Amino acid sequence: MTSVILDAKATGFWHRWLTANVRRKDVCVQQKSQRTSAFLIFDSRMFAEQCRSGCIPIPQRIEMEKNMLTSLAFIFLAGLAMAAICERIGLPRIIGMLVTGIVLGPYVLNLLDPSILGISSELRQMALIIILLKAGLSLNLADLKKVGRPAVMMAFVPASFEILAFFLFAPYVLGITRIEAAVMGAVLGAVSPAVVIPRMVQLMENSYGTQKSIPQMIMAGASCDDIFVIVLFTTFVRMAQGGSAKASDFVQIPISIGLGVVLGAAAGYVLARVFETAYAHAHCVRNSMKVILVLGLSFLLMAVETWLKGIVPVSGLLAVVSMACMLKAKCVPEVSKRLSEKFGKLWLAAEVVLFVLVGAAVDIRYTASAGASTLLMIGIALLFRATGVFLCMAGTQLNKKERLFCVIAYLPKATVQAAIGSLPLSLGLPCGQLVLSVAVLAILVTAPIGAIGMDKTYQRLLVHEGGAAGENPGA
Repeated sequence: MTSVILDAKATGFWHRWLTANVRRKDVCVQQKSQRTSAFLIFDSRMFAEQCRSGCIPIPQRIEMEKNMLTSLAFIFLAGLAMAAICERIGLPRIIGMLVTGIVLGPYVLNLLDPSILGISSELRQMALIIILLKAGLSLNLADLKKVGRPAVMMAFVPASFEILAFFLFAPYVLGITRIEAAVMGAVLGAVSPAVVIPRMVQLMENSYGTQKSIPQMIMAGASCDDIFVIVLFTTFVRMAQGGSAKASDFVQIPISIGLGVVLGAAAGYVLARVFETAYAHAHCVRNSMKVILVLGLSFLLMAVETWLKGIVPVSGLLAVVSMACMLKAKCVPEVSKRLSEKFGKLWLAAEVVLFVLVGAAVDIRYTASAGASTLLMIGIALLFRATGVFLCMAGTQLNKKERLFCVIAYLPKATVQAAIGSLPLSLGLPCGQLVLSVAVLAILVTAPIGAIGMDKTYQRLLVHEGGAAGENPGA
């Protein structure tokens, strides 16, 4: 006999089918409650045989597919429509997509199929991979070398300052313990690469701030700081559960970054050689096929991170960026340019999926429990974060306007907070509900402010390669 956890809604179907197709003595269905999961106990061998023989009713299969397709239709059509409306009134497109996800999600209208929500994290990860590939193919390693120190500091200093703000002030403002404040700070500490990186790619393509490699610096920092924050989050959660911090946890950060860069660079080098060898032997590989190969290898790099978990830490996302940078360095310029264009087109669809599903993961109900004290704490944390960004800029050639833009670019929060904001609650920590409330409110406040801030100020704060700050040659 085997016990399987099923959604309560699905249990009704399986109960009807099993009682009709399996001996009653082999089946026992117990529903815990209307809103929670249910236990389904049955003979696993018999069930497997029935599945292989195709005894699962075809009408039910069709209904499930229709629901998923309908959900995808809602995501694309409603997401693009709201993005167009926001763009028309002068707001960033992602705001419309986030609002669409919140409204369509399980906490408002509940129009998305559970199967879509069940793979939401994987779909968001795939969309993030696409924009990271686009970013890596647009990144010039020589430009990145020019801002080596600030780029490295941006990966951990602003997040550290924000976590410090929560550690110092949250016990007084929100009435929680020091360790709970550290957990909250770790959830809130990461910048959103999904909001920041597309805009930095756009700035590089339009030659804003590229003379001093500002977009490259911000993009490099935003790609790495989530590693630092998640390691700290894991450590603080363990301490909140009664454990203790280990020195090995902090050693994982540079190891994860280093192995990610090396693994991605090796993969990119091999792939570039494959393309070159195929061309030398008169085997033309179409650009569309190259895109598929690059995507497949990117997914494999992400899988390696999962395979090696618990053995050695590897940053899959950083490996993807490193692979794209190596492709740009080793492939002929025409190939890397065409690949960048292809991934730019894929991003049009991936962007909608990413931000609508991020919005769907936001439990809007928890904003009701977030009062003025929560907003005050978020404000204090952002001031500390801005101080950390300014500290990273010390000793650089950036002027006040450019440093202000870096502060604005490091405000938005979305992807990491949507991914880990609910974990303290699911782990049963006393601060879980409050952490989720703060995370939700931080997304709703900082994502629009950061996106609007970047879109409205880059022409005034950054120097265009063909002119001065404030000029807009395309206007």
